[in-house]
Amino acid sequence: MRRHELDLLHHNPWQALRQFTAARIALGRTGASVPTAELLNFGLAHAQARDAVHQPFISEDLASQLAGLGLRTITANSAAPDRSTYLRRPDLGRKLSPQSHDQLCAWPDKPADLLLVIGDGLSSKAVHRQAVPLIVALLPYLRRLGLSLAPIVLAHQSRVALGDDAGECLQAKAVVMLIGERPGLSSPDSLGIYMTWGPNTRRLESERNCISNIRPEGLDYPQAAFKLAWLLEQSFQRRLSGVQLKDESDNPALHGLVSPAYMIDGTNGELS
Repeated sequence: MRRHELDLLHHNPWQALRQFTAARIALGRTGASVPTAELLNFGLAHAQARDAVHQPFISEDLASQLAGLGLRTITANSAAPDRSTYLRRPDLGRKLSPQSHDQLCAWPDKPADLLLVIGDGLSSKAVHRQAVPLIVALLPYLRRLGLSLAPIVLAHQSRVALGDDAGECLQAKAVVMLIGERPGLSSPDSLGIYMTWGPNTRRLESERNCISNIRPEGLDYPQAAFKLAWLLEQSFQRRLSGVQLKDESDNPALHGLVSPAYMIDGTNGELS
């Protein structure tokens, strides 16, 4: 860039704040337009977001990684037969295909306390990057809470509510859906968590608790795992989730996981 071209670039006075956020602030300007470099960065971010939506979900890779942790998995599909249908028909992504529904409902060794569902959602990139490290951080809490795990369901073409269908089939007391969030222009790989007590296909969105923006640049794995474990502990104690269960995990007076209160029924650690 020549000297006279540099003179045309007007820097934003908020420039120093850019080091603290990935948000598009303090871009500067050239005349009435953003600088060329920022325009190119925006185009790249938009392409990365689109790629995240359409990137195939390779559940076999996750199944292999989870098997290395000693965890069983089941692969399932929603009623959306392909990605194009999934994007046009959100309702089909909220329920299992007939074949997957029959498979899960016929599964032996049930009920379990907790079902984890890993769904591609709108960013399989997020699932591939964040799901296993999050589960690694969560497992010590689940052992401490004494929660039995159903086989982890790896769900293709899934929306959040598919976890209710799967949880009802496997007769789980609670379901946690780990799902790729809608990509943003600075976060194409953000994972979301949705926890529901007593999953069934009649559950409302207001009956879930959500933890979002899970990735190293956002809410990191130890923090997300602790928040989820706190919500699970409270959910099993109160037998509810959603708007009736507020996330107060930042209140040190309520940290049951760091005291004997993690024994769910207060006697022998068994779930009643």
